[in-house]
Amino acid sequence: MRDDIVGSFVLADTAESLQRFVSVFVGVYVLLILAYIVTSWFPPGTSSTLERVRQFLMDCCEPYLRLFRRVVPPIGPLDLSPIVGVFALYIAERIVNAVIGRVL
Repeated sequence: MRDDIVGSFVLADTAESLQRFVSVFVGVYVLLILAYIVTSWFPPGTSSTLERVRQFLMDCCEPYLRLFRRVVPPIGPLDLSPIVGVFALYIAERIVNAVIGRVL
């Protein structure tokens, strides 16, 4: 009986930790996307440090955002793929956390 209670507690703690990890991962990635957007507002060549940061953000965000650029065309100078990408991340977070909660 006691082993069942301890096992249930361990599974619940594992599920909560996994859900927290997914939420933090999504939150950090959304912040990277926002930083990528903000750095795109500055002209290239402003600063070598800014260029290194911009390259890092491009390497992190561009492969993911490219998925949405194929589907969502830009409206004039506005690129809506980051908005769609962020919404997709939050939806995926909710789905993954619900699955984790039900499985574990």
